[in-house]
Amino acid sequence: MESSPGALILGASSGFGEGASVEFANAGYDIYGVHLDRRAGLQHVEEIKAEIEAAGQRALFFNMNAASAEKRDAVLDEIAGKAEPGSIRILMHSLAFGTLLPFVAEEGKTMSPEQMNMTLDVMAHSLVYWTRGLVERGLMGEGGRVFAMTSSGGDRVIPAYGGVSAAKAALESHCRQLALELAPYRITANAIRAGVTDTPALRKIPGAEHMIEEAAGQNPYGRLTTPQDVAQCMIAIAEPGTHWMTGNTIRVDGGEDFVGSKPPGS
Repeated sequence: MESSPGALILGASSGFGEGASVEFANAGYDIYGVHLDRRAGLQHVEEIKAEIEAAGQRALFFNMNAASAEKRDAVLDEIAGKAEPGSIRILMHSLAFGTLLPFVAEEGKTMSPEQMNMTLDVMAHSLVYWTRGLVERGLMGEGGRVFAMTSSGGDRVIPAYGGVSAAKAALESHCRQLALELAPYRITANAIRAGVTDTPALRKIPGAEHMIEEAAGQNPYGRLTTPQDVAQCMIAIAEPGTHWMTGNTIRVDGGEDFVGSKPPGS
């Protein structure tokens, strides 16, 4: 019996990562989930695993700091002991852990060098390290797809969002570089720029309520993007016929990004 392809989801316990874990399982993928949750959140992780297993797929989850080199190597070695060579078809990077502080402020805290470095390491540089680890172990090969979740914040300014914005811009750059370097392996790398989505990560951004209201009002579909919208697009892009699509930042937003704000009084 042929084994199922695998999807390694970084940030698998909420938001885009949770949606992708369930949707890829429904599409026939075993799920290897990496997440970081306190005890209170572990019940929800068990619920996600149950959904994956109800779809007939393997659910192997790791509660860990995805930016730790030692823990990353341990997880990849464990996966290598359980998965067949080349069977990890998907790597999805959906890590949303960074510092939301201004660069300059007359009063209050500002971004420290340590916080800046941590934000970029977790939300951008870790993509490179996880990708390299999969390829070096022979877990991902021809037909592999690397996806990284970016946002419009990568080229826009939002109060207190500077560190995360820099990380998103770096993440998109890393996808372009990986597209070049992974081409000999026949692996693609693309950044996914989702529309405004009501996730726990979004709720931490100052002004999130206004962003949600504005996006819902201007999106041509009259609603916000959902994690399921994004996951279903990634599943389609994972098909063999998309092997020539790489190094892109792909908008998955129902057309939201190119629609201007409504004029006053409209």
